[in-house]
Amino acid sequence: MASNRPAPEAPFIPAQRETETFGYGDHRTDEGPWEEWNPTEDSVRPVRGRHRVAKQRGGLARSSTVLGVGVIAAVGAGGMASAHTGKPPVSLSMPDLPSVGSLFDDSSGAAKDTTPTLSKVGVTSADSDRSGNAGEALRNRIMAQAEQQQSKADSKAAAAALADAEKQSAAAAAKAQKEAAAKAAAAKEKAEAAAKKKAEEERLAALAKEYKLPVVSYTITGTFGQPGSMWSSGYHTGLDFAAPTGTLIKAIHSGTITQAGWAGAYGYRTVLTLDDGTELWFCHQSSIGVSVGQKVSTGDVIGRVGATGNVTGPHLHLEVHPNGQATGIDPAPWLRDKGLNP
Repeated sequence: MASNRPAPEAPFIPAQRETETFGYGDHRTDEGPWEEWNPTEDSVRPVRGRHRVAKQRGGLARSSTVLGVGVIAAVGAGGMASAHTGKPPVSLSMPDLPSVGSLFDDSSGAAKDTTPTLSKVGVTSADSDRSGNAGEALRNRIMAQAEQQQSKADSKAAAAALADAEKQSAAAAAKAQKEAAAKAAAAKEKAEAAAKKKAEEERLAALAKEYKLPVVSYTITGTFGQPGSMWSSGYHTGLDFAAPTGTLIKAIHSGTITQAGWAGAYGYRTVLTLDDGTELWFCHQSSIGVSVGQKVSTGDVIGRVGATGNVTGPHLHLEVHPNGQATGIDPAPWLRDKGLNP
């Protein structure tokens, strides 16, 4: 592909001076001619003041230098263009820039740079206030939201703590109520047991007036159910009250004499039938003091202790047959139920 060849550059002649005077009528010393000027640290005096920029390391200082030189060249070029075209000079507005010499200041004790940063260029105080007010409003809104969330969290925690406290209080109240109910039930049961015991004692005391032990002075020598070969059933069927021969035998309770006489292995026996049908057998008597059909009361004498029948010594053999049944029961608990303690 073909390309246009660049136009030849005009030779630069330092000593030549243009005849035009940039529209001022006479030649002025500041109109040229100009020669190329390369400033150095020795040729440029450092400027100190509000436009001084501290020396920086890196590409920013070098870029500022290039920018400053470029602006100077642009100004010169604009003047030259005005001189050739005859147009009035153009007013250029240049930002405050640090002098070139200050870029090479190696002074170690230089003051800190007070030049506004690029982020603040073109920003007015009103804009800064609005930005500050907006930031403060945003910060206040964020803080308000945070406080609201914290308040909600605190309220939730307080509600949870209150619910837990109420739950614990309800549990403690239920436990206390249960314990109180248990204590009341125990006290009631104890009171009922005491009342029942008292009533039983009173009942037994009343029965004791109606029931008497068959002999006054005795020794228990045989109990119900005691095993042995001397008994035809293989075990003892009554309760033995050992006492001297001739000891009085008394009626345990009021009733009717249904049997009185010899009964084989039982010797002389008397049977007293109570009003409820219970039969009381008094065996091994030496003598009988009543007859069949006779009515007796509690404590009446019905015979005397002896050693008749199948015995090894004088004693009263007592048997209890509820409802007249053939097989007897243990006389000891029956007597205790009547308020008597054999």
